[in-house]
Amino acid sequence: MIDSLRTRLRPLALWGAALACSAAAAAPGPADPVPATSVAPAATVPAGMASRVLACTTCHGKEGRATAEGYFPRIAGKPAGYLHNQLLNFRDGRRSYPQMGYLIEHLTDDYLREMAVHFAALDLPYPPPPAPQGTPAQLEQGRALVQQGDAARKIPACVQCHGAAMTGVAPSIPGLLGLPRDYLNSQLGAWKTGQRKAQSPDCMADVARQLTPEDVSAVSAWLAAQPVPGNGKPVASLSGPMPARCGGVAEGGRP
Repeated sequence: MIDSLRTRLRPLALWGAALACSAAAAAPGPADPVPATSVAPAATVPAGMASRVLACTTCHGKEGRATAEGYFPRIAGKPAGYLHNQLLNFRDGRRSYPQMGYLIEHLTDDYLREMAVHFAALDLPYPPPPAPQGTPAQLEQGRALVQQGDAARKIPACVQCHGAAMTGVAPSIPGLLGLPRDYLNSQLGAWKTGQRKAQSPDCMADVARQLTPEDVSAVSAWLAAQPVPGNGKPVASLSGPMPARCGGVAEGGRP
């Protein structure tokens, strides 16, 4: 069923799915919603969520594993706080993608939190990475920026916020591995041009503005070619302080 929907749905069909999602949001939820900054155990995920998020999996793939198209990221297993923040960003206009806006514009904070907890609780294997898409010199440039940054240009290393293994930090910092290169390119470009925003202070926008197009291409090429360790599970905390304050994320990646 999902494969058929994936090949046939277009924005108007997604608008129909949005209406279905909005109707589902009116149904009674659990008495005690899970806090946005905690990753709930599987037992607390509301019953029936798998059927209630079918509109999400139309684009993000079965169980949120991502698709081969390149622009829809994996959401399965991402930190619940991060997923919830992104849903709020789409709903409230800090991120702009019409299909996402249509789907969630009438959904409540608590309902979006339930969706985030559902996808965060999915423990699914990652596929092997694709072959590297870049020259050896380009890949080395990307590796250096990810692991070391560039102090002279005030560019922190990606690992300083996203974790040494690049699998993210619970509950609010996402991993950067297992994502398509096209998606990474588009998001870094969106931050650089102001098309994507986060809660203030927007640390990713500050970093992206320091990157050249060559930097973006190199970083995305290196990240997309790396295997995902530990099934992509986020770590509990960073080993050191974050290099800058980021809206929605407390020091050390903890709430």
